[in-house]
Amino acid sequence: MVLPDGAYILHLTGRCTEDAMKDDNAKLMRTNGVWLAEESCDLDEFRRIVERSANSADYPFASDIVANVPVYDGFNARNAAASPGSRKEITAEWVEALTDGPGVIAIRGAFADMTAIDKANDHFWAIIEEERLNNVGGGDHFAKPGANDRIWNALEKLCLRDPATFAAYYGNAVIALVSEAWLGPAYQITSQLNVVNPGGAAQLPHRDYHLGFQSPQAIEGYPAHVHRLSPVLTLQGAVAHCDMPLETGPTLYLPFSQSYLPGYMATGRPEFRDYFETHHVQLPLAKGDAAFFNPALFHAAGTNRSKDVRRIANLLQVSSAFGRAMESVDRLKMSLRLYPALKRLLADKAIAAAAADNAVAASAEGYSFPTNLDRDPPIGGMAPKSQQDLMRRALKENWTADAFAKAAEAQAWRRLT
Repeated sequence: MVLPDGAYILHLTGRCTEDAMKDDNAKLMRTNGVWLAEESCDLDEFRRIVERSANSADYPFASDIVANVPVYDGFNARNAAASPGSRKEITAEWVEALTDGPGVIAIRGAFADMTAIDKANDHFWAIIEEERLNNVGGGDHFAKPGANDRIWNALEKLCLRDPATFAAYYGNAVIALVSEAWLGPAYQITSQLNVVNPGGAAQLPHRDYHLGFQSPQAIEGYPAHVHRLSPVLTLQGAVAHCDMPLETGPTLYLPFSQSYLPGYMATGRPEFRDYFETHHVQLPLAKGDAAFFNPALFHAAGTNRSKDVRRIANLLQVSSAFGRAMESVDRLKMSLRLYPALKRLLADKAIAAAAADNAVAASAEGYSFPTNLDRDPPIGGMAPKSQQDLMRRALKENWTADAFAKAAEAQAWRRLT
């Protein structure tokens, strides 16, 4: 075909423009695939993910499916764990349920003997009264302070008060089995004792630690693969320390919601909270029952509408052994040494502000946890201020080296048990 004069140039120009548009689209798709944004949260997509049903055929070890939650018998689970073959089979089933399934399992009779729970409760009630008298503890990440009772670091406090009861309680085979199933060996357990008193209002729906404790703006700074990683770093669990009929407000769950990738940013959006309010499920629990769930599952403690039941549960957070650096580093000592040098370099314009900020990131602790939440509670957010936050504030406000040292040492003390 013979083209008119200039047509070939136009043809090439058009093709170049088309190629450039394809290149721009590819870059945009890659960027949006790696960097999630709160405004991209799509309720219709979310509904497509969560509006499905658990099939009992997929969970042969479960004794029942209740409100889309596979329910297991503790006696049968312990028996399955006794054989290497069936142990792998039941733990594989739990992993699948927590990953791509409903995201939550319940185990009836996780504790066959209530003695350890009763003895632990005696200590927990005493600790609550002692801390109330001493104005220690309290607070709640997702509910109004003072409405409920909470013991931070209940794990250590129980162990130090009564090591024999601790051994009987945490010698529990079901806790070990599900923890190892999700995280492998060398996991680390922490616990917070939570009491929702009569009239205690429901929590807001949320996801849990790690990303679940960050603000939407902070969460946007983490690439998508970290959004996928965060849920497999911890396992959430709750052991019922009393009977929990529905009127007492056992935990509200939204099955399958852990599968929604931008969900860490979606929990605070009104349309997602409204959807949770309408579609959540609840399971009544008996004393000694336990529930374990993927930390990315949308969930919230329910309202205690009972007249006289103080709903008491031991909230377990089991963490992967891998969330740690290889070397022990004294970041406080580094920060105290580095701060006056950075202050001087900035004053002399010998270092750019961005470079100084990078040096802070390489030296000071950038994460708020682990900490002692009795002494270092979150104020104005989900997490206490980090060592990096303090150092950056000091540089911005031109604190003296002595003022920074005093504040940094006080902050470090607050983090200790």
